[in-house]
Amino acid sequence: MKRFFGSLVLAGVLLSPAAVFGDDHHRYYDRDHRDWHEWNEGENRAYRHWLMEERRERQYREYARLKAERQREYWRWRHEHSDWR
Repeated sequence: MKRFFGSLVLAGVLLSPAAVFGDDHHRYYDRDHRDWHEWNEGENRAYRHWLMEERRERQYREYARLKAERQREYWRWRHEHSDWR
């Protein structure tokens, strides 16, 4: 019984970081405007709208996989369109 309880406690300790850090929320720093942006569902909608407006990307590409200059273009657009929440 002690061994089972010990294993259960150990499993809980090992899995707790995954529960804490397992969400998909990321923060990105906009160096031109010197501010942080949290990537959430609202930001994702704005990003998808920007992709449609730009029509450069033939298919959806994750923000994190864009080249740095394209990321900066997005944040410039985002600051001009702050109503996208």
